[in-house]
Amino acid sequence: MKYFLSFLLCSLMLSTAASAQAKTDKFLAQLLQKHPAKFKTLLANPGKFKIQILYTQIDRDRNNTPSFKTYRYQVDPNNYFNPASTVKFPAALMALEKINTLKIDGLTKETVMLTDSAYQGQTKVLQDKTSANGFPSIAHYIKKILVTSDNDAYNRLYEFMGQEPLNEGLKAKGYASVRLPIRLSRFLPIELDQYTNPVRFLKDGQVLYQQGLIKSGKDYKNPTPILMGKGNVTNEDKLVMEPRDFAYSNTFALEDQHQMLRAVLFPASVPVQNRFNLTPEDYRFLYQYLSQLPRETAYPAYAEKQYPDAFVKYLLFGGPTRTERIPEHIRIFNKIGQSFGFLTDNAYVVDFENKVEFLLTATVHVNEDEIYNDGKYEYDTIGFPFLRDLGQVVYEHELHRKRKHQPDLSQFKLTYDKPRPPKS
Repeated sequence: MKYFLSFLLCSLMLSTAASAQAKTDKFLAQLLQKHPAKFKTLLANPGKFKIQILYTQIDRDRNNTPSFKTYRYQVDPNNYFNPASTVKFPAALMALEKINTLKIDGLTKETVMLTDSAYQGQTKVLQDKTSANGFPSIAHYIKKILVTSDNDAYNRLYEFMGQEPLNEGLKAKGYASVRLPIRLSRFLPIELDQYTNPVRFLKDGQVLYQQGLIKSGKDYKNPTPILMGKGNVTNEDKLVMEPRDFAYSNTFALEDQHQMLRAVLFPASVPVQNRFNLTPEDYRFLYQYLSQLPRETAYPAYAEKQYPDAFVKYLLFGGPTRTERIPEHIRIFNKIGQSFGFLTDNAYVVDFENKVEFLLTATVHVNEDEIYNDGKYEYDTIGFPFLRDLGQVVYEHELHRKRKHQPDLSQFKLTYDKPRPPKS
């Protein structure tokens, strides 16, 4: 143990020297050091695994008003990680805000939304058989994003927002790291993502609102290269032995992710600039689907074997390879990301039985061969176990942490969907 602590200290000093922006708080480092069996390999080389962690303790006063204390481990806005599906959360928030800002009678997040095509690479969506009425809507897209992290649903919100309004709107709210130049899983030439589809909202066959083809007036490519690894498999399945440039990829720094989740769960606790224009019903809707499990969802109906409870719950429960059910008294309000060997989870954890709550956001990178886009990443052997163990260690600490006042968590006790019975 003594050798491990000394080695870890040296590693931290080297990492800090390499990046003067990295922040590590002694308390969180020591908490991890107490569990060498879980963390020794990764923490001995945090630079290799690009580990960043934010842990916020929440304490309530006698009026149940929360206060927050945040601890950091290797948090560095200049240490790039691919945010993957975590970018879907801000898109969902901005889409809800846009609906509210338009202030059109009858136009809500549940209104039928039809997407047309008007430019190269664009595709239409005129129906959605997974929804209750057979049509797409903002609400249904967000539900699919939060419950199972659907990629196409994100693209449709991206198109509704438009590239420039989405990016500039988030920056205006103080989330300066956010840079969203691309759709997900479409592999279009970068310039085509500047063009977003025409969209119509219909009620009883009448058009309530429509917008045409939009072209972004700005370029959201990173101004300098972000080179990583030693090789990359192209979209044409060709291995090129040179670093992959993530300058064309999305960016969403960990502290911005952490702050954004807090802005939704505890809006009064963040500066007005960081908040979103959401209604009380929007908040309830978000809380429900941030925490709802696939097996609890009626539309779409998800098979539990294919979508276990931990499918998008990496912290504490270890992700899609874990098949056990999450205990009923624990709820996780979160958004995950998985891509190019990066695993990220941005979560608020609640234990109603033991009166525990905390915020935990973490990212880790697993790519031993340093080849990107080859599908060979150590998610199951290193990444998911690390996030599971991290969540459990913090949770165990919270179970034994003394609080002057027990929290009233009733705000987060929700009614979930009643799943449809399986087809006979």
